[in-house]
Amino acid sequence: MSTPSPIRIAAVLSTEHRGRLMSHALEVNIREGARIFDEGTRADSFWIVRSGTVTLQIPGSGRRPTPIESLGPGELVGWSWLFPPYVWQLSAEAMTPVRAYEFDATTVRMLMDADPAFGSAVGHWVGRVLAIRLHQTRTRLLDLYAPRAAAS
Repeated sequence: MSTPSPIRIAAVLSTEHRGRLMSHALEVNIREGARIFDEGTRADSFWIVRSGTVTLQIPGSGRRPTPIESLGPGELVGWSWLFPPYVWQLSAEAMTPVRAYEFDATTVRMLMDADPAFGSAVGHWVGRVLAIRLHQTRTRLLDLYAPRAAAS
């Protein structure tokens, strides 16, 4: 039996706050192989995966992007939309056909400002996601680039 992810929307937001957020969702389909966003570009939307797999990546200079984490149903794709200067810190690609809920970042930030309880809940959710993603990124980079001990 698997443990539910502590960062999936259903595990973090109350029914009321989840409903409020979801009332602003747009259902989208993203084709396999599509770039969802690229590091350094404007972060004006975010997504919650309904089905399929999205891979977060660090772009490589002159080589293929380095995959950091794979995201699935119920998981948040993107956190840079919440923090100025609203620029993506990673890149994302659909590894399979993806069905997702898309949100306009400006609208959600305005909702958060207008309702402090809602804003706090969403902010804490995104903060938890950010903390886990930073840990995953650090672990992945250590796996790839840490010096290896010489064989004895």
